[in-house]
Parts: sequence; structure tokens; C-alpha cells
Amino acid sequence: MSYTEVPGVRVPIRMWADPATVESVAMQQLRNVSSLPWIKGLAVMPDVHYGKGATVGSVIAMQGAVCPAAVGVDIGCGMSAVKTSLTADDLPEDLSRLRSKIEEAIPVGRGMHAEAVDPRRLHGFPTGDWDGFWAGFDGLAEAVKFREERAVKQMGTLGGGNHFCEVTLDSDGIVWLMLHSGSRNIGKELAEYHIGQAQKLPHNQGLVDRDLAVFISDTPQMAAYRRDLFWAQDYAKRNRAIMMALFQDVVRKEFKKAKVAFEPVISCHHNYVAEERYDGMDLLVTRKGAIRAGSGDYGIIPGSMGTGSYIVKGLGNADAFNSASHGAGRKMSRNAAKKRFSTRDLEEQTRGVECRKDSGVVDEIPGAYKSIEKVIHQQQDLVEVVAKLKQVVCVKG
Repeated sequence: MSYTEVPGVRVPIRMWADPATVESVAMQQLRNVSSLPWIKGLAVMPDVHYGKGATVGSVIAMQGAVCPAAVGVDIGCGMSAVKTSLTADDLPEDLSRLRSKIEEAIPVGRGMHAEAVDPRRLHGFPTGDWDGFWAGFDGLAEAVKFREERAVKQMGTLGGGNHFCEVTLDSDGIVWLMLHSGSRNIGKELAEYHIGQAQKLPHNQGLVDRDLAVFISDTPQMAAYRRDLFWAQDYAKRNRAIMMALFQDVVRKEFKKAKVAFEPVISCHHNYVAEERYDGMDLLVTRKGAIRAGSGDYGIIPGSMGTGSYIVKGLGNADAFNSASHGAGRKMSRNAAKKRFSTRDLEEQTRGVECRKDSGVVDEIPGAYKSIEKVIHQQQDLVEVVAKLKQVVCVKG
């Protein structure tokens, strides 16, 4: 057993992190989650830190209930990565043009496409049922109906914060493309609406933390949330797929002579709910800053904008509900990072990476994150490393 078991209220807290290194506010959040009447298990990943609603880096298994604030406001946020046929020798010495071309193709921050991206026009893109997907918008909560045009135009966009697109190299000098994004504004508005609805319900009035308000199975509120939740998770997956296709098109055009080939894309959510079965029970498993790491599942665990990232394969550890960390995890808040670090620090810590080095991204400085190497080491019984990547270009919102 490689985890540490800490006493909880209704269930023990299984920690793949040293409890002594976790902030007291995060530990209290974990204890609060363990007190919920519907809880059946709680696993804590090595990137654990305090979060809104529930602790980032936690896996919450409940029976007959789901907590929308624990899922978070970026429903379906996750990662995609693809190995290319390019090598380090194919890259130019000056990578600024490549970065600019990526930023031209993929809107960042609050940006959106001037016109909706047509998946049928993307090179080799498996179109799928887009008409059926967008038809599902009509079934979403009335509170977000006026956002349809924005949702359509933000499909295939990055967002801000810790979201990124990167050109990376593995230890053999092979080029990989990697990106991190979620369900954009439509996911945020759906989440905020449902969190508000849950907090009004009578059964949630006596909870230790109002952010732990839940929906209960076989109720209209749960049915409405599940519908919107799974649609938003699908939006996030499709958003990353379109971005990756746009990213690949940029690389094809910039390296025409190389006739770039791509392996199948690896993609994984890390803020989401899944229906899974453990110990004979059908459970709703919320991964809040955690990826699924079932036996053979490929996943992506990024570091920060100046450190390495990892492609991993799950080992199927049921004690962790077949999960692993979603990244390095922050060791300080965004505000604390802004107070502690300067743009000069950012330049130093991202030396050799073609990226923004201005005050707008100081809160994303590598020094604000835990050691990705240590985080990977702490979960050797959850995943095996397939490849270690180091970015050479990083696009931030």
C-alpha cells in the first residue's frame, strides 16, 4: 500500500501525498467531503491543493448523489497530446513565428472565432454527429440559452489561466503537440447555474460547507444537471479535438517539406463525473483535478510552463478509483505568486521556452507549482511513464 490513510468522518481519506505537506485548509476540505452522507470513498492525488468547492486533486466516489461545485466550473477540462513525425532537428532556431501562427489559428483568453469552425473542413478530422450535438443545446438550462452564439464561436478556443498549447520534445527528440482546455464560458455558466440550484435544496441546508451541496438521484434537479453536465463534458472533448486539428494544420503548413505525420491523439478529462462500479456498487465518481488511470488507459500529466510533462499509462489501482493526478498542482495561490515573483523571475524560469514572459502570466510561473518529478514519483502504483516531454513553445491565454 503506497497511500497514507487519514481518518475521515464517514470514510477514510486515502492520500497519495504526504498529509504533513498539505495545507490545513485543504485537509479541512477533505474532511468536509468525507462527512457527506452519500460518500463511499475518497482518494487524494499527489498534486492536491485547496480549491473552490472541493480540493483539487481529489477523487470523490458517491452513491446516488453528485456535487456540482466539486466538479467545478470548468466542466470537462482536460488534456490532449499527439506524437508527430518531426524531430528537434526539424525545428527552426527561432520559434517565434511558429508561436505566432498557433496564436493566429487558436483564439486565446476570452477570444473566439469570428465564424464557427466547420469540422468538415479540417484535415482528416473525424466529424462525428455535430448536428446532434448542437441540437442538444436546446435541452440545456434556460439560463444559458442566450449564450448559444458564443458557445458556437468558442468551440475550438483555448481560454486563459492555466490553459495552454505547447510544442514539446520527448527524451528521444521527437516533437509532440499538447494542449489543455475545457468547456469554455458555456461550461462555466452551466456550472454556476446548477451550483446555485443545488444550494437552495432543503436537504443541503445543514451541510458543513454550502459548496458541498448535492443533487440526489431520481429527482428532476439531478436529471437536469446530468443532462447539462454530460453535454458540457462532450463540448470540452470536442473543443480540444478541434483545437488539436487546428494546431496540426499549423504544423503541416509550417513544415510542408517534412510532410508531417501524426499518431492517434491521446485525450483525457480531469474535471468530470463518470459512472463507474466498485465493490459491487454503482457510483458517481467525480475527478476534481484527476485523470482516469484504469489499466492501459493513456493519460497526460503536465507540469508548468517551464518544466516537463508526462504521458502515462494507467495501472488500474482500485484503491484510487482507477485515478491519477492531473498535473503538478499549485503550491501557492495566483495572488501569492504575483506578489512573490517578477517578470524577471518568469524570464529566468522559462529560459529556452518561446512563450509570453509578461506580467499577465506571472501567476503561471513554474515556481508557483509543485515539482512534477516528485508528483510522478508519488504515484508509481497508479501509472507508468510512457514519455517525458519538455516544451519549447508555450502559448498561453
